[in-house]
Amino acid sequence: MAASRRIRFIEDETFSLVEWADSIHRDLTTTYFEKAQRIAHRLGANYRSDRLTEIGFWTPELAGDIIQSEHKLELEIFTPLDSIDFRAKEQQVRFRRSRIPVIKQGEYVWAVVYGLKAGTRDQAGCFYWLRYEDADGKVQIIRDPLAYSLPYGVFAPAELYDVRKLQKKRTDLAYFRHTGSSTNLSDITIPRLPAPTSILQIHVNTASAAGTLEGLTEIYQRISDKLADGQALAPEEAVYAGYDAIQLLPVEPTIEYRREDTQSEHQFFSIQATPPKITKVPLEAADTDFPEPEPDRAPLPHTFHSDFHRKPTITLRQPNTQNWGYDVPILGSSATNPAVLGSLRPDEVIDFIATLHNFSQGPIYLIYDLVYGHADNQALDLLNHQFLKGPNMYGQDLNHQSPQVRAILLEMQRRKINTGADGIRIDGGQDFRFFNPLTDRVEQDDTYLLAMSDLAQNIQGYRRLMFTIFEDGRPWPQEGWEEISRYRELIEKKPESFQWGPLIFAHNTPTLEGYWDKKWRRACEVIFQGNRWITGCGNHDTVRRGNQIDLDKPINWNLGSSLVEVLNTAYNNPATQIWVQGFCPGLPMDFLNATVGASWGFFRNTDDRYGVKIASEEIGFLDWQVSPEMYEKETSFVQIKKLGFTDLEQLRSFGKALQTAMIETDYDLEQVAKFCSHCLGEDHGFCEVPALEDLNEPNLPHFLATLDVVKLKRFAMAFMEDGHNLCKVSNFFDQIDPTIAAFNLALRHYRRSHPWLQDNILGCDRFNRISNDRHTTFYGLRCHPETRQQAIAMATHMGGTPCTVTLDKWLQLDMSQWKVVLATPGIPAEALQDLSAFELHDGQGVLLEPI
Repeated sequence: MAASRRIRFIEDETFSLVEWADSIHRDLTTTYFEKAQRIAHRLGANYRSDRLTEIGFWTPELAGDIIQSEHKLELEIFTPLDSIDFRAKEQQVRFRRSRIPVIKQGEYVWAVVYGLKAGTRDQAGCFYWLRYEDADGKVQIIRDPLAYSLPYGVFAPAELYDVRKLQKKRTDLAYFRHTGSSTNLSDITIPRLPAPTSILQIHVNTASAAGTLEGLTEIYQRISDKLADGQALAPEEAVYAGYDAIQLLPVEPTIEYRREDTQSEHQFFSIQATPPKITKVPLEAADTDFPEPEPDRAPLPHTFHSDFHRKPTITLRQPNTQNWGYDVPILGSSATNPAVLGSLRPDEVIDFIATLHNFSQGPIYLIYDLVYGHADNQALDLLNHQFLKGPNMYGQDLNHQSPQVRAILLEMQRRKINTGADGIRIDGGQDFRFFNPLTDRVEQDDTYLLAMSDLAQNIQGYRRLMFTIFEDGRPWPQEGWEEISRYRELIEKKPESFQWGPLIFAHNTPTLEGYWDKKWRRACEVIFQGNRWITGCGNHDTVRRGNQIDLDKPINWNLGSSLVEVLNTAYNNPATQIWVQGFCPGLPMDFLNATVGASWGFFRNTDDRYGVKIASEEIGFLDWQVSPEMYEKETSFVQIKKLGFTDLEQLRSFGKALQTAMIETDYDLEQVAKFCSHCLGEDHGFCEVPALEDLNEPNLPHFLATLDVVKLKRFAMAFMEDGHNLCKVSNFFDQIDPTIAAFNLALRHYRRSHPWLQDNILGCDRFNRISNDRHTTFYGLRCHPETRQQAIAMATHMGGTPCTVTLDKWLQLDMSQWKVVLATPGIPAEALQDLSAFELHDGQGVLLEPI
């Protein structure tokens, strides 16, 4: 890749930009927040059509006289001198490092620069950040929170990207033309996208063999082509199909692995420690591969240019972060986590979204899961501290009440949804709180939450408002919140929005006996007021909660003969699916790993400090999600086996000892290491690790007998990376029950053909249960709310011993006039010949319609 040395600061354009910003600050007719919003729109690095690049930073940490000299505050540019292979796991690339002066204006810094390469699908752009020297002469880095591209993570410089070219070349513009309104028509209302009928929740890194968005693009394109050709879907394809919306777990950049001693060995963008000698290059001698400015433009001034040209060799490593997505540093939330991009290019996101919008059976929504309620502690190293209010249980509270922070967060969201999303799911709405001095109370910041919902998307001049889902469990964290949360506060303020309902929230445990009987009150709420709730049973959080259930609890063994079978059936229960998809109001959502029967857990390799703690909390994964047959596979738990844990029971025993030791020692790793080592072969009431002489594997005794903090961290990292790799759904395709996959797909098609099911049931409809100490059965009758002609009857066995269903008595129906339209797999055909009385077992159910 040829690179130009002719990178220049454009003085007149920069001062024009500064004057524009000054005019906004001087405007007395707008609020501080409105001013901040207008400024935020031009922050970051924006590549213009005239090949100039506008760059702006909000830098309150540089207020006052901290910067004594203009040469101490500079824009640092890294221009690749070699071609970058974005698919290489590791490579060394020569860069030219240039430093450009900037103009400081109050809390903002501005520059307009000529000569920067903008990234595209096929070439790397220039990388950039702001640098300055503090009072001690130490170099400090300020990164761009609003970056469009972070191919080497949040600690690396951002990449300048040609977003205009990216948007012009997308292949789904006809979809936006059809669903949006033109900005040229200012007198019309911006349309809000209507609700879909069913959602599939997906964790990108485990949703395909590739673990990337391009891996998902390939899957959905293949399904689209097969359906267009009238071909039948294989079971491993059917689990993705039939949904008209996909909700991705957060795909913004996550935290990264950091150690206190050294970072160079695992940084994704590692600059050599000793820079080469500075070479001053006269501007006149600089070669260039950039065309000269257009003839109608005045000559570019040569007032400033970079006279620092270093040529460092930088090690680039492909980001390999594994995370469930909610550990965000906030910086770069407008970009996409490079660990979900096989190409590391933003084009990959557009390709996936366009594939969904152009799906042969009709457009599929893309819903982003946005995390703006909290930041991980790594944000302290990446953002100026005005972004943060103080610590919380997740890391740091965000300072939404600052006009500048509020505006920048909304601008992050605007840039994110402008990739082409159709909806947003707002994580942790209960976390958006602030102290109101006027009321002397801590209050919910509903105004900001609603502003997130009302943020307009603009794709090539077509504007739309997002379909919006709020996750909000207030009064969390108040004790007993699971039972007293209403899940309706934001629906009542914005009736067109949705909220996660009580049965899709974090605390579902359907693996336990009598679960659905205990949840009867919540089930009735879903039926009578759940038309704006996200319904269902399995999501990323509930399945993880299933791993944490103590084994001494009353487990519903009707669901399977092993813990793995029980959990898989519980979160993909045919009876529950019939009730949710075929009868309930609201908007059903499934979790891909649950419907496939794939393992799932909260695994991350993104930090050194809390790795052992996280691993100890996830040890239940070994009981509930890993069978001996799975563990014995050559590709399973490769790193853990190298530590000597060749037997699953050995690993479970050590894991339980570790979990108990962490609690007993209050997470003191040195004490944990001593505790676990000391308990080997002894009875301490909790340690089930075998005695050393009973272990035949040569590596295991040495690993445990010399256990220390370093080895604990090594174990935790190996456990979490192996666990994450096991969770790829492609590992479980051969275990999918084709009859269950086909049944669930048929249910989704049924839901789509009966859109009126989203509405709450009416007074003339019926929903009830038969419940005793032996079994629980749900049953009901619904009619079309307008025509009253279409009718659906339902009976589902929700737990316990077999029961006889007599809908003619329960619903006063002449069952000779009804037929079964869908029945769960496993019910013998002869059992349904007489619909006046038939037997159902735990997990079975039927949907019926009039003949």
